[in-house]
Amino acid sequence: MQITIDEYANRFKMSKEMIRAKLRAGRLPHTVIDGTTYISVEAPATTAPRQSTPQRTTAGAVIMMYQKENAELKRKIEELETKIDHLIGDKEQMLREERDRIESIYVSRDEQLKSFLELVNAKLVQEGLKLASHTEATETAPFGDIPAAQPLSEQIELFRYLEAKHFSSSETKTVKKRFAKAYGSDIRVIQQNGEFILDFSKYDYSDLLAR
Repeated sequence: MQITIDEYANRFKMSKEMIRAKLRAGRLPHTVIDGTTYISVEAPATTAPRQSTPQRTTAGAVIMMYQKENAELKRKIEELETKIDHLIGDKEQMLREERDRIESIYVSRDEQLKSFLELVNAKLVQEGLKLASHTEATETAPFGDIPAAQPLSEQIELFRYLEAKHFSSSETKTVKKRFAKAYGSDIRVIQQNGEFILDFSKYDYSDLLAR
């Protein structure tokens, strides 16, 4: 016996959407004739009276089917939510990595600019000393450590040299202690106006400037 979807819905108390879902899943035998879907069902017995027990069994099966489909939908929703959470987490991680990369680029450029400015400053100091050597006579050091008329073109104050070479605070203290200890006994260690002066045109300070 074949009946339409509407007849099947009225007979078994099911929604049309559920019936169509079963048809798509191949769970109901059916045929399509001239665009109309007919579902195959067993013909009811004409002689036996209709009993209530099969109805209760059919209703229970429908409820179980609803529960099963609801559980399947719930499982799929949980899977989708998990995938969405993973996608959001991956996107946030990508954004954090891109932010850190950009920040590192700016920090690197700031360090390069700082180094460049320090080198320019040291160069200007050297040029200023060179200009001063042409306009005034060199003063004799009070302790006799600086020869008279000494050229200043290669001279630079110790602390400016350490700044230009990016010595750390601890390294700077160590170097200054070496110069203070060698002052008076090492001819290379000279002072002007209370500051140690480096004269690379005459001396090698590699041992005293070692990091």
